[in-house]
Amino acid sequence: MAGVSDDDQVTSVCGHCDRAIPSSNIDLHFAHCSRNLEKCKVCGDMIPRKHAEEHFLSTHAPVCCSLCSETMDRDILDVHKGENCPKRIVTCEYCEFPLPAIDLLEHQVEVCGNRTELCYMCHKYIRLREMHSHVSRCTGPVRTVAESSRNTRALERERAAGSLFFQRKPGPTPVN
Repeated sequence: MAGVSDDDQVTSVCGHCDRAIPSSNIDLHFAHCSRNLEKCKVCGDMIPRKHAEEHFLSTHAPVCCSLCSETMDRDILDVHKGENCPKRIVTCEYCEFPLPAIDLLEHQVEVCGNRTELCYMCHKYIRLREMHSHVSRCTGPVRTVAESSRNTRALERERAAGSLFFQRKPGPTPVN
């Protein structure tokens, strides 16, 4: 098929690479092109024959995820590792602990989500997984300082231990 290029030169389309080539050079080009180039069956790029296998392996061959060992096309590996891999590392929204994505739901529901913290509005202990919805509908009076249940319990234990310490009756001390 003949055409006209931008510089008014008559061109023909190479039957091997589908490029427009000056008609005066088409026979020489076709001989060289068909001998040295190969069309990639995946992406359609023209690749030097001697590099065709290397091109396929480095560009199109299936790859294995280094985290979960799932095999996939190379072009989706980055998305898989960043968003879909069950073994990618994510962070718990409650404790900011990094853990595999596959374990996150159980961790947040069974471990962190069951922890309680004092609501700064009504001063009740609320599970962390319920805190957001609780605060959005809570009508309790606002208090300026709220502590986590862990801190409050530790303080209560210290007070209890201290009061037990001071309540001990002095007894005879052993003589060495």
